[in-house]
Amino acid sequence: MAETANRAKSEFLSSMSHELRTPMNAIIGFAQMLEYDSGLSADQQDNVHEILSASRHLLDLINEVLDLSRIESGRIELSLETADIATVVDDCRHLIEPLAAPLAITLSTCVPAGATVHADRVRLKQALLNLLSNAVKYNRARGSIRLAVEQRRSEAGLRQRISVTDTGIGIAHDRLSEVFQPFTRLQTENSEIEGTGIGLTITKRLIELMGGVIGAESEVGVGSCFWIDLPAGTVARPGDDAADSDGTRDEKLQASDEQRVLCIDDNPSNLKLMAQILGRHGNLRLLTAHAPQLGIELALAHRPHLILLDINMPGMDGYEVLAVLQRDPLTSRTPVIAITANALARDIERGRAAGFLDYITKPIDVAAFLRVVEETLETQRSPRSE
Repeated sequence: MAETANRAKSEFLSSMSHELRTPMNAIIGFAQMLEYDSGLSADQQDNVHEILSASRHLLDLINEVLDLSRIESGRIELSLETADIATVVDDCRHLIEPLAAPLAITLSTCVPAGATVHADRVRLKQALLNLLSNAVKYNRARGSIRLAVEQRRSEAGLRQRISVTDTGIGIAHDRLSEVFQPFTRLQTENSEIEGTGIGLTITKRLIELMGGVIGAESEVGVGSCFWIDLPAGTVARPGDDAADSDGTRDEKLQASDEQRVLCIDDNPSNLKLMAQILGRHGNLRLLTAHAPQLGIELALAHRPHLILLDINMPGMDGYEVLAVLQRDPLTSRTPVIAITANALARDIERGRAAGFLDYITKPIDVAAFLRVVEETLETQRSPRSE
């Protein structure tokens, strides 16, 4: 009976999340369009920003409810592999430091060279980002966060413990077991800190699906330490094929196989986000254009392997830019992906009919976006005629 009830709840949450996400994308999309309207007064601009802030917070809740329902219903797919912890932590650091800077919170990491875990890299990053973002939100001004990795032996075998320790407000010992329960926000019951109350629940279940364990220790007024134990990954021996493919030969390939991605978007913050997301790829060169005509000129001059194109831009919209690119022999076969706030079903249908390789709605799912980019670039790796 309980299993049937849980399944029904998961299906209901999943259905409701999908139904709510569509109008939320439209709300955020049209609010972003209002941001471009120079005719708005300062008060009207402030109202638009309030709409966007509240909408994004609600969208976070919808996304996390959907994620939780997928996990509970067993519809989540994991790609377990040996993941380098330092690389994942470095990615997280670049995303978390801008959040910590306004409060002068320092972030330090201690990751032994070569430390690996057997996990889904994307989901591990999601879990660590959640722990680190919580460590920022519930910290104090000029506080600190320390991420450390320690190898341990247990009955289950060799494990890696990743711990995130903060100097925040702490949690009462008798309530510590509640932090992993959904919709529980012990640290924010009497504060204005925003949160969904689902993040730690999702993190716990993801870690358990990857064969790991998560726990926490805390002291009120001193801080908290959340830790993750995951199976240690295998390390290839020198001379192995796997080691060769991850080492010098691959670096040489990257140096001689640079791939160019052009992003055309009139919103500076969107261009900055693209730079952060794609900047970690050593063999990828990102070109950006804040105006449609400039984007066309860069496309013809540099012949990128992939073009990321916004739809709503002044002067020429994305469809007009796409038509120009399709007519020119130099760019007619270049894959173009729409990245837009127009998220209604008819918008997506129009985009696919116009010839976009894919149609991604804002705010983007970074993991899904990277998979699309990598798959598209993979098809472009064959020699191209110049």
